[in-house]
Amino acid sequence: MFVDQVSVYVKAGDGGNGLVAYRREKYIPFGGPAGGDGGNGADVIFKVDEGLNTLMDLRYNRHYKGQRGENGMSKTQHGKNASPLIVSVPPGTTVFDEDSGEVIADLLVHEQQAVISKGGRGGRGNTRFATPNNPAPDIAENGEPGQEKNIKVELKLIADVGLVGFPSVGKSTFISVVSAAKPKIADYHFTTLSPNLGVVDTSDQRSFVMADLPGLIEGASEGVGLGHQFLRHVERTRVIVHVIDMASIEGRDPYDDYVKINKELMDYDETLMKRPQIIAANKMDMPSAKENLELFKEQLDEEHPVYEISALTKEGLREILFAIADALDSIPKITTELDDTDETVVYRYQKEEAPFQISRDPDGAYVLYGQKIEKLFKMTDFQHDQASQRFARQMRGMGVDKALRERGAKDGDTIRLLQYEFEFIE
Repeated sequence: MFVDQVSVYVKAGDGGNGLVAYRREKYIPFGGPAGGDGGNGADVIFKVDEGLNTLMDLRYNRHYKGQRGENGMSKTQHGKNASPLIVSVPPGTTVFDEDSGEVIADLLVHEQQAVISKGGRGGRGNTRFATPNNPAPDIAENGEPGQEKNIKVELKLIADVGLVGFPSVGKSTFISVVSAAKPKIADYHFTTLSPNLGVVDTSDQRSFVMADLPGLIEGASEGVGLGHQFLRHVERTRVIVHVIDMASIEGRDPYDDYVKINKELMDYDETLMKRPQIIAANKMDMPSAKENLELFKEQLDEEHPVYEISALTKEGLREILFAIADALDSIPKITTELDDTDETVVYRYQKEEAPFQISRDPDGAYVLYGQKIEKLFKMTDFQHDQASQRFARQMRGMGVDKALRERGAKDGDTIRLLQYEFEFIE
């Protein structure tokens, strides 16, 4: 079963907690702090495996969660970092953030990988907080929470050649006779419900990958028929082969078919019209095909080569395959491999999110929320008084106390943060 679009939840591993500990050695009184740092949480990484050609694995496993880092230990021993969670995806996979719509990664070449969700750093042990004024601190951090995201994963097939055309023009028959692909072939529209890939070998030892894409119809770029679902697979192809029913078996005009399909391609992505396009005049073994071809050539104003073929009788296939291979030889392969000498870095402006925001619950309680303040709260170990005092100082430094007073908070009012409640004290 071909799967080319799926929504997935990913959660990187949380960092391990830091430890509050002290040296307990004979003859060394007041040995000082000895709590180690926690290990970093696991990243969630997508890695390209050229042996895959569908997102089937992601369809049946839509939750990926990395391991948390190991907690810090005594004697200043740091916790172990968690190993990254590697998720294999096929070449041509694009990953989007569902909430923002931003492209996280575009993975094309074998073993290319991208960090989709970053693991949290380990919390610091009390050794890190030692100062001349506080040589034996009773404070440590919890691990940083790992990033969690809802993502949309799309697959755009990486094929050298894409077959386009109306339903029932003979695309599936064509790919079945020039490659080992075995698509379903029947005499009704939309027999092909998903793209088929086939490796084509020419008689002069050249080869290329051909994709038979589901039939397009007028309005495909706006979501009509199956075209909108599979038009994106044309984006990766280097050469477009336009298969046309020159015998006009269904009563349509061949030139009208040609114009309509090209219009759908242009409406979807104008750059597709710059790709080399080869016209396969199919079903030339049928009556009236010759007359229709002459009329078609008279109306054709673009300089696209036209090849007479019959996928059924296999006539003309050798010539068109050589022409496709010649066209591919003149076009570089799509790749995202970066030059080692390329030091260009692009910085995009991103508006800084407010460290906290305040709202009111119906019962009059003040609610604090925001990514930064919630992260600080989760990383605070409230079992130790010094850690609680440090969190209070951090909130005061962020301006939380001042903002609450401006909103009308009085002594004894309830303040909520995540699932916890505090009392406001002047």
